[in-house]
Amino acid sequence: MKAHDGMYIDGAWRPAAGTDAIEVVNPVDEQVLGRVPAGTAEDVDTAVRAARAAFPAWAATPPAERAARLGALRDVLTARKDEIAETVTAELGSPLSFSQAVHAAVPILVAGSYAELAATHAFEEKVGNSTVYQEPIGVVGAITPWNYPLHQIVAKVAPALAAGCTVVLKPAEDTPLTAQLFAEAVAEAGVPAGVFNLVTGLGPVAGQALAEHPDVDLVSFTGSTAVGRRIGATAGAAIKRVALELGGKSANVILPSADLAKAVNVGVANVMSNSGQTCSAWTRMLVHAARYEEAVELAATAAAKYGDRIGPVVNAKQQARVRGYIDKGVAEGARLVAGGPESPREQGYFVQPTVFADVTPEMTIAQEEIFGPVLSVIPYEDEEDAVRIANGTVYGLAGAVWAGDEAEAVAFARRLDTGQVDINGGRFNPSAPFGGYKQSGVGRELGAHGLSEYLQTKSLQF
Repeated sequence: MKAHDGMYIDGAWRPAAGTDAIEVVNPVDEQVLGRVPAGTAEDVDTAVRAARAAFPAWAATPPAERAARLGALRDVLTARKDEIAETVTAELGSPLSFSQAVHAAVPILVAGSYAELAATHAFEEKVGNSTVYQEPIGVVGAITPWNYPLHQIVAKVAPALAAGCTVVLKPAEDTPLTAQLFAEAVAEAGVPAGVFNLVTGLGPVAGQALAEHPDVDLVSFTGSTAVGRRIGATAGAAIKRVALELGGKSANVILPSADLAKAVNVGVANVMSNSGQTCSAWTRMLVHAARYEEAVELAATAAAKYGDRIGPVVNAKQQARVRGYIDKGVAEGARLVAGGPESPREQGYFVQPTVFADVTPEMTIAQEEIFGPVLSVIPYEDEEDAVRIANGTVYGLAGAVWAGDEAEAVAFARRLDTGQVDINGGRFNPSAPFGGYKQSGVGRELGAHGLSEYLQTKSLQF
């Protein structure tokens, strides 16, 4: 798609306040796809004022009408799904098949789920002699990452609109064309002017201005824990609500009774998906010591099949970061059984699918989020040891447990300090709450729990 040279504010594409631009680069061939405006604090202020002005009317719009607009948005996204997939592939480097199956399809499911929720959610209820109302919190500042560019936008904007909030979106600077396409879809769906606004720009400039703006009532951010910590501190000083979906170092625990081959193969596929750029990826595979070497061999064989099947990471900085972690893993004594730090191609930001064995829980690659196609296989002695290792990081976003008996897997999963656990390869559920424990974040996205993040309660006593 052709890049817009303005911001989508108050229902129209408007010139940016400044003249600086951001180049959008294809990570496969390193060619410039287009340029978008680098928004300033002035642009953010204009967008927030538009959202504030539109808020009273949108908040008063009957839920059924808000649901109709979200249903129309789902339909527009469905009609443009091929264009969405092609845009994400160009910006992110994701293989087109994955962009079609995930980057385009999942946001359509999520938008549809919120169209249904807006129509069916009980925004008021009787509690004894009180009537309790759930009301929209106000203007939402949404700051989204590049790894799932449309999904992360829809996961924030759809529930905010369903709740009756208005939104200013600051998307990641690596994938702004997908955000511009979404703004076009919002307009086509008939969402009123000012209800949704888009400001492209850099995080330290536009993102910070949005987080700090006094007329933003809630900041919803997905990204690194370090940035989330700063946003939380800024919001805390203003007594402002935040929803933070941050980093992860999820454990894939394979219990002795599990189908080892299936668990390993699915686990490797999970880590390699989206070139490892998934916050909930199961990047630590925990295997009982008695079958450890067998699992390592299976993982190495499985990873080797992904050499030509995954795309690049998003940019040169991310490529250097991931390769640096691979070097550190070798330096700290982990055994490299697949992949390595060398780039597999002369052009593009590619990283080899990599598997480490003999990883100890204290190693850097077992503690820090790498955000690339790198798996650490870690042995454990017994169930207590597995729980200790799985819970032994500052993160708690997701995870997986495999066992021959489902009840055994559930009992183990209940001991994990993490927000979401897949049992024996459980399927993605767009209505289940997603979010983390510990430093993986605050709040939840998706489903009714995601909707509640954008609501506040008022009780009337009679």
